[in-house]
Amino acid sequence: MSRNAKINTLLLVIVAALAVLPLALGLGDDEKEPFAGADAQAETAITEIKPDYEPWFSPLYEPPSGEVESALFALQAALGAGVLAYYFGLRKGRRQGAEQAREQEATAEQTADAEGGRPGTEQV
Repeated sequence: MSRNAKINTLLLVIVAALAVLPLALGLGDDEKEPFAGADAQAETAITEIKPDYEPWFSPLYEPPSGEVESALFALQAALGAGVLAYYFGLRKGRRQGAEQAREQEATAEQTADAEGGRPGTEQV
């Protein structure tokens, strides 16, 4: 196993441990929802500090359930990942195309030099 493969494997194990250990050890803050989002925690803190607080505005769309909300969030994340993957793939493809064009140009120049001149030029 090469040095890079060992480092990549170690980093993968560390990331997996960081994701799994808090869940396995129950390291969340709250007993009911140990890993509640920041929005839920802020709402709880605001209602504790000022119970009669009225929000300034309401959401444009309120999903019918938490599952639908999670699905919409996952869809948003997937679309964002797709856009990023497309962008990076496009850049890589353009770079590879430019490299191939340079290689073909260099090959054509070498062939022309070997035949005694450049294409399109007349010898005197």
